[in-house]
Amino acid sequence: DVCARIFRVGRYLRTPSTKKVAGDEFPSDDLRLYAPLLKSWENFYTRRLYHRIQDCFNRPISSRPGAVIDVLERVSEDGNKTMSVLGRPDCEERRAEYSSGRHYVTAADEGPEGRVARRCLNLGSYNYLGFADDWDETCREGVLGSLTNLPVSSSSSRLEFGTTALHDKVERLVAEFVGKESAVVLNMGFNTNATVIPALSTKGDLLVSDELNHTSIVNGARASGASIRTFRHNDAAHLEEILRTAIVMGRPRTRRPWNRILVVVEGVYSMEGEYCDLPSIVRVCKRYGAYVYLDEAHSIGAMGPTGRGCCEYTGVDPADVDILMGTFTKSFGGMGGYVAGNREVVDYLRGRCAGSSYHNSLSPVVCQQIISSFEVIMGRDGTATGARKLASLRDNSNYFRMRLTDMGLHVLGNYDSPIMPVMLYNPTKIAAFSRECLKRGLAVVVVGFPAVPVLMSRARFCISAGHDRQELDRALSEIEEIADLLKLRYARSTFG
Repeated sequence: DVCARIFRVGRYLRTPSTKKVAGDEFPSDDLRLYAPLLKSWENFYTRRLYHRIQDCFNRPISSRPGAVIDVLERVSEDGNKTMSVLGRPDCEERRAEYSSGRHYVTAADEGPEGRVARRCLNLGSYNYLGFADDWDETCREGVLGSLTNLPVSSSSSRLEFGTTALHDKVERLVAEFVGKESAVVLNMGFNTNATVIPALSTKGDLLVSDELNHTSIVNGARASGASIRTFRHNDAAHLEEILRTAIVMGRPRTRRPWNRILVVVEGVYSMEGEYCDLPSIVRVCKRYGAYVYLDEAHSIGAMGPTGRGCCEYTGVDPADVDILMGTFTKSFGGMGGYVAGNREVVDYLRGRCAGSSYHNSLSPVVCQQIISSFEVIMGRDGTATGARKLASLRDNSNYFRMRLTDMGLHVLGNYDSPIMPVMLYNPTKIAAFSRECLKRGLAVVVVGFPAVPVLMSRARFCISAGHDRQELDRALSEIEEIADLLKLRYARSTFG
């Protein structure tokens, strides 16, 4: 900022034309009148790191998020502070320059004169069971058929006129699939946690959360008004210590007993690729009379022999988990989320949860997509496609993880998990890794602050049943080359 003021050039330099009052002062500089938008560290990170590597995030696409994906090219005229889609090249010379590229394509359905895109192998989308790849064969007929009698949107909440026959069918299927009495579906996965948790707990309750739980759980816990404690990741012994202390000491100041204690965990942790130690967690909670809330956003449809999630995979009876939550955005190719439990709890949530009683209901078209996906996974379509998808996802995930580990990369998580975080550590390697992958036709997700600590940056690979072995081998070959270039073999050496 000092150099920018001296040379009058800089991406954050406020020029006289932007001033609102005479003199050198800006109204927002007076902290007696205006609160700062960002804390000092957040301001520093946004200016010095995020905006410089913004091209690695929020990349727009122009195709289905299948095993292969078309990524629109973007340009920036202000050093990545703002990005804009390149669009159609304005002259033949520029078009020829782009079209000579190895991965050049035009945006789908726009013909040879369409916007510039890059065809990449998709290693970042939550297309776990590959419904984006074979949608025409597995789901198209049912989904398009639902538009014959029902609209795209019900234009109402569930408590008014937002419930259709398809909503009822989805809820019955979910309850049957996960082994619960009843279920309710909501129109957004993030909001499922953010609105259900405040409906289940309030002042006088205690929420005990795994320290690596998703931000939707964190937001829901903070909005609930309940007291919050965190336990070390997947550490049942530490959870037991917290529960014992909470029961003995009671509430702060009054020492009255807690109304209820709710323990919140995830089936698969999205930034670690690790499974929950559910048997130990459930055993501790039953010993101390605490309720269990399990978030299966990444595990339902992807874990277990028949895709029924963490309970099936770990051998835990679903009856021992009080609340089962999940989303339809990963394995089912849809959107929204669900909560399953006993009928009394679910009926209570229908009226008290803001995501159900106030938000617009889930689109009937999406409901049909979820129904079609369930029928494939459960084998009710009369084929073995669902079983094949589950086996392919497991085989592809384990093969990819094994090869990454053999390269000497520091890979987090467990085998059978479709999520493979590879540690980059150094924040400067976020952009380098992402750009090198894109250059080689690989679409990957890189993760930095605030999703993870600043020095725990990582790349996160999500494998799909839609990938074939040849595609995975090509990706692994390119990643190995990048690992040498950027010194990423941290499992073998501290210096990569």
